[in-house]
Amino acid sequence: MYFHTLPFLIFFLIVYPAYLAVKGTKLRLPVLLAASYIFYAWLNPLYLVLIGYSTALDYWVVTRMAKSPRRKSWLAVSIANNLGLLGFFKYGAFVTENLNLLLSSLNVPYEVPSRTINEILLPAGLSFYIFQSLSYTIDYYRGNVERETSLIRYATFVALFPRLLAGPIERAKNLLPQLHKVPKVCTEDITDGLSMFVVGLFKKIALADYLALYVNKVYAAPDQFQSPALILATFLFAWQIYFDFSGYTDMARGIARMMGFRLMLNFNNPYLAASLGEFWSRWHISLSTWFKDYLYIPLGGNRKGTFNTYRNMFLVMVISGLWHGAAWTFVIWGALHALGRFLTRELERTTYYKERVPKLAKQLFVFAFATFAWIFFRAESIGDAGVIVTRIFSSGWADPRCPVLALALVFAVWLYQYTHESKIKWVLELKPVRVGLVVAMILYLAVFAPSSNQEFIYLQF
Repeated sequence: MYFHTLPFLIFFLIVYPAYLAVKGTKLRLPVLLAASYIFYAWLNPLYLVLIGYSTALDYWVVTRMAKSPRRKSWLAVSIANNLGLLGFFKYGAFVTENLNLLLSSLNVPYEVPSRTINEILLPAGLSFYIFQSLSYTIDYYRGNVERETSLIRYATFVALFPRLLAGPIERAKNLLPQLHKVPKVCTEDITDGLSMFVVGLFKKIALADYLALYVNKVYAAPDQFQSPALILATFLFAWQIYFDFSGYTDMARGIARMMGFRLMLNFNNPYLAASLGEFWSRWHISLSTWFKDYLYIPLGGNRKGTFNTYRNMFLVMVISGLWHGAAWTFVIWGALHALGRFLTRELERTTYYKERVPKLAKQLFVFAFATFAWIFFRAESIGDAGVIVTRIFSSGWADPRCPVLALALVFAVWLYQYTHESKIKWVLELKPVRVGLVVAMILYLAVFAPSSNQEFIYLQF
């Protein structure tokens, strides 16, 4: 069930009044959990088996951890189980395929059976709720959160439907306390939530899905297009994936806000970053901070010398790439960002870079680098990525049939974001301006934007 479809509208129009009616009673969490499971089962009822198992096991592990001196052993059970589920369902076919290629190259007359694994459907949202549940067990082991004694409350924490399919990846210390108390839903929560939802809907339908029309056409056959079209398609994809993913987050946060919950900010104008390090503090914030807290810092962070610091950065970025998808293109995408950090980290610390290089120039460099890396994220294969890069720098300069409206919409968003981080930000915060922008987006959606059933890009991750 996707936020921008009619089934979800019907679902929410039923669930929301029911939730408001019982939110002050003991039925609040059971109703919320049931709604979340119905929301998830709409995609595939079998998904409930996996999320139910993962939830029950981590709840049981922490219960055992609280009573046992062998806390580390129980933590290992949670880590092994969660990563095992993720590895089997998300990477089983990838590992099997590459293992068979290796055996074939070594002339080994054996092939690992892969038919069954390849036929298994990757459960939507698996990476998101696995990481959320795993963070709870790790945080409890570290003493950062209290043990949750209610299985229903913990299951609701894992499966809360606004954030279930594509995040944000919430921490227990933020979301569980909100589930312990009766939320106060005031008029401001409803209006602000609706505004966030409209913004997210506009990003998805009017922007992301519209840009996808050009991007999909070019990336489906990159060898048939010349440099300008390939550059333009790559530029538009950078904005498409931002609009698509941040649009989901906006809708998720808006729905949660209307229900009295505050989900974390997941995007903060990433294309205005003035360094690659800053880019990752603005893009998919819940995942970036997850890797920082549960991988980078445990590996030693930047505390054990330059070599280990760069090693840790490389591992985190490559694993982050692999988290996004079981393909070598994602590994290369992560490695490119690691390389970018290697080459720019020391420069970004210099006084000259901080004070003498114009901020706009730094922002344009970061955007150009991130956009180039998106080629490997979007390309169907390494071969296609190679064709795109090669043709960008070697093919002719024929008319790309530039979609003027697409560029105008992108420029309007960039101008809004740039203003939002300038000294005249206060203009955008005026109530008439905010209301006017929301009304304009609603009118645009009603008049110009077609209905869309396209999935969100990050649902596959």
